[in-house]
Amino acid sequence: MDLARILLMDSAKIQTQDAEYANKKLRNGETPELPLYSEEHVVQTLSQFKIVAYNEEFTIDPSVSLYLSDAGHIVGSAAVHLNIKEDGKTTRITFSGDVGRYGDLLLKSPQRFTQADYIIMESTYGDSLHKDLEPIEEALREIIHQTCILRKGKVIIPAFSVGRTQELLFALNAMELRNILPDVQYYVDSPLALQATEVLRDHPEVYNNGVKEIMKKDDDIFGFKGLKFIESVAESKALNSDPRPCVIISSSGMAEGGRVKHHIRNNIGNAKNTILMVGYAEPKTLAGKLLAGDKKVWLFGEDYDVTAKISSLKSMSAHGDYEDLLQFISGQDPERVKRIFLVHGEYDVQQRFAQRLRDKGFDHIAIPEYHQEFEL
Repeated sequence: MDLARILLMDSAKIQTQDAEYANKKLRNGETPELPLYSEEHVVQTLSQFKIVAYNEEFTIDPSVSLYLSDAGHIVGSAAVHLNIKEDGKTTRITFSGDVGRYGDLLLKSPQRFTQADYIIMESTYGDSLHKDLEPIEEALREIIHQTCILRKGKVIIPAFSVGRTQELLFALNAMELRNILPDVQYYVDSPLALQATEVLRDHPEVYNNGVKEIMKKDDDIFGFKGLKFIESVAESKALNSDPRPCVIISSSGMAEGGRVKHHIRNNIGNAKNTILMVGYAEPKTLAGKLLAGDKKVWLFGEDYDVTAKISSLKSMSAHGDYEDLLQFISGQDPERVKRIFLVHGEYDVQQRFAQRLRDKGFDHIAIPEYHQEFEL
């Protein structure tokens, strides 16, 4: 709920600002833009929230109950397991949500779940294997060293404020503990990321055992020498006029909005700089186009040549690869699963993952079309 509060408030604030900006250009007779919801609506909504612990049965009504299991994706992420009683029989439906990784840098691994009749399952990386997480510190160090120390440039990292930013800070802190952190300034330019980091600091129960061991000798796993959180717009703009080498972590992760777009615009034309992607990027987004090798990108109404080096650390993705997804479902008896519905993935990837599931004995796989209905 702590995360839900700051995320909803941040979204309401952005919607209000966007509506105000759009209405400045309003012509006579045009209908004013309105935010989908306001901060007042968020307060009203939060009063209706009910916190449900993992693995605790919650009854919605006499015919419907559920329990949540840890999906290991971000703090508080959960797979939902429904028990629906109808006409004298019980149907068990699991919705995976986003499935995290086994051996995550910070979080506990996804939990197995009780036998389901139907499973709605994500498939983002259904045909990919991530590299091991262990060398992530070396890869980060090398990119920062090459860019900031040797070329005297900047590393711009588009990163989601919740999850990815904290993983980066944890990895950079681990580098400092090992005395391999390059001596430059590090900025997190996202007010939401600062709030999310405080939430994670307040909930050490979500960390895996490896992190808990580190906390015995380091009481701030997200803090290190040279780190500064940027809150004001003025401070953010000042980074663009500062020529000194540095690392800037800023949202959003797919570079479609937020302050990172300004940092990309101001640094994309300099070969000394690196734009580093640290997770999945939908192909049509700015981050996706940069990863695809586009030589020109459209930013703020103009074309920009891509001269900066584009790098990627896909192994930092919060989505599990196909081995993680198969492990997540490994506690299920294939003969008792009536159908698996694959969602949240590109069609070609889903087809290949469907075959991997068939190889494990799951014979009934569906890849639903938009608005397609199924009778269970």
